[in-house]
Amino acid sequence: MFLITLLLLPAAGCKIGYSLSGASISPDVKSVFVDYFRNRSRVINPTLSQTFTEGMKDKFVNETGLSLHPDQGDLEFSGEITGYDVRPLSIQKSDTGMDYASMNRLTITVKVIFVNNKDHEQDFNTTFSAYFDWDSSKTINQVENEAVQVCVTQLTEDIFNKSVANW
Repeated sequence: MFLITLLLLPAAGCKIGYSLSGASISPDVKSVFVDYFRNRSRVINPTLSQTFTEGMKDKFVNETGLSLHPDQGDLEFSGEITGYDVRPLSIQKSDTGMDYASMNRLTITVKVIFVNNKDHEQDFNTTFSAYFDWDSSKTINQVENEAVQVCVTQLTEDIFNKSVANW
């Protein structure tokens, strides 16, 4: 019994940070703040700012166990949505000789300012983009909800990886 106690004593003072999400967060980091991301793009999706901001909060709280703070935290995210663009993709000729897009692409671009108040060497100011392609037989109105959700998921994953997974 005495031998087991001696072996466990040194381990009691060690802290190992790990996560199933791949995050490598210092044990000193306890909180996260996500500021509201305003939509500054030329085309405005009225729900995108809220959807993206909530997606960021959910990602960091659910996958890191950090507590969400309303005004500042050990990790802080701010920025703005700078692009919301729909463009034709894969131009083809129809039987009548007219050009048409067989595919369309929605691209969402977000500028993110990340501040790690425990280690400022990890701070960054970076632009992230994600896109969703769909068949041109459907309109943007028919696919927009799905397209936005796919893009927000990809954006939050990329931001998560750059800020806390050290990818």
